[in-house]
Amino acid sequence: MTAKQIWVDADACPKVIKEILYRAADRVGVPLILVANQPLQVPGSLHIRSIQVAAGFDVADNHIVQQAKPGNLVITADIPLAAEVVARGCLALNPRGELYTEDNIRERLNMRDFMDTLRSSGVDTGGPASISQADRKAFASQLDRLLARWIG
Repeated sequence: MTAKQIWVDADACPKVIKEILYRAADRVGVPLILVANQPLQVPGSLHIRSIQVAAGFDVADNHIVQQAKPGNLVITADIPLAAEVVARGCLALNPRGELYTEDNIRERLNMRDFMDTLRSSGVDTGGPASISQADRKAFASQLDRLLARWIG
């Protein structure tokens, strides 16, 4: 059985979500690895570390795909990254608490591609809304459920 680890696509992960992850990693003793192409400040902890990868398109994503093992949890809002890790047997959770699965990831990819097409044709689709208090709660609750399964 593969050791449980949490991988974070940290370049775009909101600070409040990282803070939830820091507390959870220390509480249950699970390794938390944040991957970014810029230096990160993380709390001093035996369970938390950061990896800085080279700058470049999808370099952090590719590192996570190469290193994450089946059964690991990946925190990302990046739909293509989520699709790749789900296909490799990982769990993927976005910062709003939505768990990506084999059943829903194709739909998410299709919607992302549709929105990209709209944007490239000049339609202003706006950006994602800020992380709300409800999103934080949904993320923390889903994370707690997943961690309880790991340690329970």
